[in-house]
Amino acid sequence: MSRFECVPNFSEGRDAAKVARIADAAREVAGVTVLDVESDPAHHRSVISLVGEGDALLDAVLRMMKVATATIDLTQHHGEHPRMGATDVVPFVPLGEATMAEAIRLAERLGERVGAELGIPVYLYGAAARRPDRADLAKVREGQFEGIRDTIGTEPSRAPDFGPASVHPTAGAVAIGARPVLIAYNAYLTTPDVAVAKRIAKAVRARDGGLPEVKALGFDIPERHRAQVSMNLTDYRTTPIHRALEAVRREAQRYGVGVEESEIVGLVPEDALFDAAEYYLQLHAFRRDAILERKVRSLDAGPRAESLAHFTDRLAARTPTPGGGSASAAAAALGAALGEMVLAYSLDAKSPAPDLLAVHRRLTDGRHRMLELVEEDAGAYEAVRTAKRARKEKPGETATEAAYLAALRGAASVPLETARLATDLAVALEAVRARTKTALASDFVSALALFRAATEGALANVAINLDDLRAAGVPTAEVEREVARLRPPG
Repeated sequence: MSRFECVPNFSEGRDAAKVARIADAAREVAGVTVLDVESDPAHHRSVISLVGEGDALLDAVLRMMKVATATIDLTQHHGEHPRMGATDVVPFVPLGEATMAEAIRLAERLGERVGAELGIPVYLYGAAARRPDRADLAKVREGQFEGIRDTIGTEPSRAPDFGPASVHPTAGAVAIGARPVLIAYNAYLTTPDVAVAKRIAKAVRARDGGLPEVKALGFDIPERHRAQVSMNLTDYRTTPIHRALEAVRREAQRYGVGVEESEIVGLVPEDALFDAAEYYLQLHAFRRDAILERKVRSLDAGPRAESLAHFTDRLAARTPTPGGGSASAAAAALGAALGEMVLAYSLDAKSPAPDLLAVHRRLTDGRHRMLELVEEDAGAYEAVRTAKRARKEKPGETATEAAYLAALRGAASVPLETARLATDLAVALEAVRARTKTALASDFVSALALFRAATEGALANVAINLDDLRAAGVPTAEVEREVARLRPPG
């Protein structure tokens, strides 16, 4: 079964008993685990992270919403954070082999139930949005509870996706959606001047020309006598935590203030913290598979075969990896699998021909290697990105330049291996065509077509990296000859 994280935000951050009741409602559901509960009195908001499978997770979230609806009165609610509902926002985040399409369906199913059972208008947002303008949560929440209350029945743009065309009198409305992992990250300034925080937030957020995939607001945190820049990093691979923090620092310096400390609200992917560690410790040649706990987890988990649905979901996402090189290796793995199937049916079960058995074993080994190359290609590109960042930070440094060239060579060598192996497997399979069953001719042709596609795609990735190597003054003639040899005719 597919598992999902759900991170509902509730407009209550000061009454610990109310927050506990909301979280306990989820704990009553078998198969759902509450991972984290964080409350912020200044924002008057709590973020509860839970994980579970589809039906159980829906049941848990609906129970939480029922408690929130019964206990939170937005007409009496005042806090720093914008809000539209007692349960303000409910995002579903696919984990492991779960897909974004499944997360969207969960959002839709919950929306239907909330509208029908709780009488609360529901706006689908993020990946689940049915209208382009509702992909942005800030746009959905515009005007907050009071603004939506006054316009929902008269303005067509305010019509909800589910539920009545009027807000619940005390629980308001809710945004329910699907999204990738998001990092909620706050920086506290060494000043109580919220105007400075607002100017910094405007400078760093994407919609005003700042950092891509960053949303930011400036808040006053009176109990700390500090102003806060509150950020949502909607794609931490595009703009990592450390880059967001350094941008805030640079802007703060313009106003003669600094960053006193920062905080992460809710849960965070470990890779995001490793990104920050690499940056601040200057670990430009650091390998994440050298992390002790990851090594131990890999031994405990054993080999894991990623579902095709999850891989294509990753491939479709707006992230740098996996990309064309990984897709090429995956295509070759499919070609090898088809070839194995053709030979399995063509072999004489009682007396299999040794040469056909050898080709079958070669295809099996090739398929396994191609699956490794899927991830190696993604890793090689990430190494190039890391090396490029290091060059920008320390231009001209000998060690940095050497690491960059090594990363480029690695990024070229992985797809080159994919192209070589795909070509070799195609040649081996073609050599036994006449001895395979004619009823499987279409499968045979499909296998060869997949090998050709894999080779062409992989060589295109090699070519891109060769351009960078040539620009860096590295001789590439030998690799270019190999590319010409492997390139399919026509």
